[in-house]
Amino acid sequence: MKKLTKHLNTILLGLLITSLFSMIVDPQIPAIKNSIERIEGIIFDVRLNLTLPETPRQGEHNIFIVDIDEKALKEVGRWPWSRATVKDMVLKLQDAGVVVVGFDVIFSEPEKNPVDTIVAAGGLQDASPEYIAQLRYDLDADRQMAEAIADYDVVLGALFQEDVSVDVGELKDTPLVTLDPTALRFTSMSLQGKVSNIPILQEAAMGQGFFNSAPDLDGSIRRAALVIEHKGILYPSLAVETARLYTLSDTISVETVPLPQSKNLHNIIAIKFGKRRIPTDGNGRVLVPFRGGQKSFPYYSAADILAERLDPELMEGGIALVGTSAVGIADLRETAVGLQYPGVEVHANVLEGLLQSDLFFYRPEYALGVTMAQVLVFGVLLSVFLPFLGPMTMALLGASSLAFVISFNLFMWTNQQVELPIIQPFALVIVITGYNIARGFFSEQANKQQIKSMFDQYVPPAHIDQMLNDPSATSLKGERREMSVLFSDIRSFTSISEKLSANDLKDMLNEYFSPITKSIFEHQGTIDKYVGDMVMAFWGAPIKSPTHAEDAVIGGFDMLAITERLRKEFVAKDWPEVKVGIGINTGDMNVGDMGSEYRRSYTVLGDAVNLGSRLEGLTKFYGLEFLVSEFTKAQCPNIEFRPVDKVKVKGKDEAVAIFEPVCPKDKLDEVTTQEVADLNSAYDDYLNQDWDAATEKYGALKQQFPERYLYQLYLERIETLRHEELPENWDGSFTHTSK
Repeated sequence: MKKLTKHLNTILLGLLITSLFSMIVDPQIPAIKNSIERIEGIIFDVRLNLTLPETPRQGEHNIFIVDIDEKALKEVGRWPWSRATVKDMVLKLQDAGVVVVGFDVIFSEPEKNPVDTIVAAGGLQDASPEYIAQLRYDLDADRQMAEAIADYDVVLGALFQEDVSVDVGELKDTPLVTLDPTALRFTSMSLQGKVSNIPILQEAAMGQGFFNSAPDLDGSIRRAALVIEHKGILYPSLAVETARLYTLSDTISVETVPLPQSKNLHNIIAIKFGKRRIPTDGNGRVLVPFRGGQKSFPYYSAADILAERLDPELMEGGIALVGTSAVGIADLRETAVGLQYPGVEVHANVLEGLLQSDLFFYRPEYALGVTMAQVLVFGVLLSVFLPFLGPMTMALLGASSLAFVISFNLFMWTNQQVELPIIQPFALVIVITGYNIARGFFSEQANKQQIKSMFDQYVPPAHIDQMLNDPSATSLKGERREMSVLFSDIRSFTSISEKLSANDLKDMLNEYFSPITKSIFEHQGTIDKYVGDMVMAFWGAPIKSPTHAEDAVIGGFDMLAITERLRKEFVAKDWPEVKVGIGINTGDMNVGDMGSEYRRSYTVLGDAVNLGSRLEGLTKFYGLEFLVSEFTKAQCPNIEFRPVDKVKVKGKDEAVAIFEPVCPKDKLDEVTTQEVADLNSAYDDYLNQDWDAATEKYGALKQQFPERYLYQLYLERIETLRHEELPENWDGSFTHTSK
């Protein structure tokens, strides 16, 4: 009971979320309904493409596309072609054994007779009216095409428009009949304008079908309208009319059911022709049973048809749909399987589904009931059980619920060809699981923040975060790890402290250490300690970092920039100028919580640490502010360095090359680039004991950069070495005997 009371508010909120989701299973608010339809459309596309076979299915019927492509335009001429040419193409298709030809184009204007053109230009003045009339008859391309299609199953296209004032061409009598005589109005697409074919062709054709698309709200074609209402009459689509002629059906029956609120308004639920019954949605639409991507159906160029270059067996007994893919006249649509999908191939997919109805996926009447059941079951179960579980178990249960929702949806799709809504149960599981995980997370974070606020003044923040987030990942025993360590010291601090009162000295150090510490933190460093005016920091622990050396050097650059800014501010306050020396070394170090039972510190120890301290001390000797070892330089490919020396520090027999960081390579200017190149050349001469060349080059550098003490130091050192007998294994190193 105590646990139940503790989690009661969470359970009640989960049940409230469930009730809200149950209200949007069948939303009545247009904005919500439209948003859900858009999301469902995206999910439909993903599901369809995931379940499509790698190679397009092979249908039972020979459906192919006669393509008016670039090749056809090149050989025959630009579109529109003469009706005489179209007649030839129809006759050649008939000769090849094609059963039905459907046109995804409209012949809305009569073709101009060449005789009329000649007469208008003043020709044939001596010809008799009878001769001119006969010649006009013989050259009438519209008549020729009409005669060619009169005794052949040809379906012409039509396009319905929203604008009622658009009224071009004639419509054939519809073959659609409604089974319910009371059905006078329909929920199908209703368009009152039309663009159809010229009367002579319309009367000759066996059938006519519209090729209007029925895009979803996002403009993508996932469904196709099988019927459209025009001025109170239902007309079939191009695919439906082609299927009717192919199956030798005289009529197409339309099944409807009356809407409760209106006796005359009917929902279309199916169409029937022959022995086939095709279920539709209330608007007379079906989901397009896509074979695959573009050109899943055979495409034959119209040029090859006209030139009889194709084997007739490829077309025998088939259905030809004539469409265009040529640039400028191509009918390309956004679909679930492609953004540039030929409209004529959409009709081919629908036609195949009409002839082989088991290819259609559909959303049954019980779809909303199944969706509601999923919402209620998962909503109640997750709301009641999740608050009592740990984060990992919550995530596992939520993931399992999502897996079930997805698997059930895919099972119904692939095995039952049923398309069920998924967004409501899917989103419900995510929201309730996400809320419970977030609630647990923020509750845990509050506890962590309380602990952190108690210790972050004493322990590095990154160390605290790692201990809080993953205590097992932090070893308090200490470990050996490659890291980078930085030492920074204020120059002449003793004399500075003598010039200031105790309070001013405290204020000055606080103003100095605050931005310096912030900079180190911002560059992923950890403060080890402050010793008087000295700052010690390290990179690579407690959080491991592959760029610890480069981060440390970039941090050093920022510390020098901060010191330069503070120097001006201190002078304005009548405080002494501050200058610093920075030394960085990279190597294996021991890191961990070290100290006594009374006080501990997360720190680093080892020879590599000692070398970093020595480098900071050597900055004064070389008149520089910043020195790093060769080990640090090796891990900073994006930073430019000046060679300084090869040294043996006190307590070490092995020489170490040291360098002065210049700046990131992408910020180098021409002067600095040349200086570094000249210095490298001078230093190479020095190591090769070419004293004259080295003297000349160091002298030139000193003359160009007189403020750099390093060049004067080398000139003096070279003069000394000239007169000494050096050992054969001399490596140019200099031994420092003091810290």
